Amino acid sequence: MTFRPIIRTLSTSTRKLDFERTPLATDLREVVGRMIRRLRTEFAMPLTQAAVLGHLDREGAQSIGELAARENVRPQSMSQTLAELEALGLVNRASDAADGRRIIISLTDEGLAKLTEERARRDGWLAQAISELTPAERQTLADATAILRRISDHA
Repeated sequence: MTFRPIIRTLSTSTRKLDFERTPLATDLREVVGRMIRRLRTEFAMPLTQAAVLGHLDREGAQSIGELAARENVRPQSMSQTLAELEALGLVNRASDAADGRRIIISLTDEGLAKLTEERARRDGWLAQAISELTPAERQTLADATAILRRISDHA
């Protein structure tokens, strides 16, 4: 399979390398979409809320802007999600000690407990499905996970 790059002018000073739609890209998009939809059925809370709790658990307290950037949403949308999480007692807001204008969001103990419960539910289904693979398939999946992570982080 070959990828034929197409150069498309976005502005007079910017050029972007784009790839034509390929069967691999189409298959990957469809499979990832099905996987996401299947994983969503395992969540008891909205996916965006679970993602925010996960970021706070992995990376520690963050500003609204940092969380919005991680989720590729506007700060106003993130503020709404955080208000919902705060009302549930899952996150705390506090002024930044270095810059009182900035609000820092942190995970509460209750938020960590809820996140742990969500992860167990979601990971249980996935772990069961993976356990039914052959050792060679599990190794292929492990190798592919690193590649998929790199693709998902690509700007």
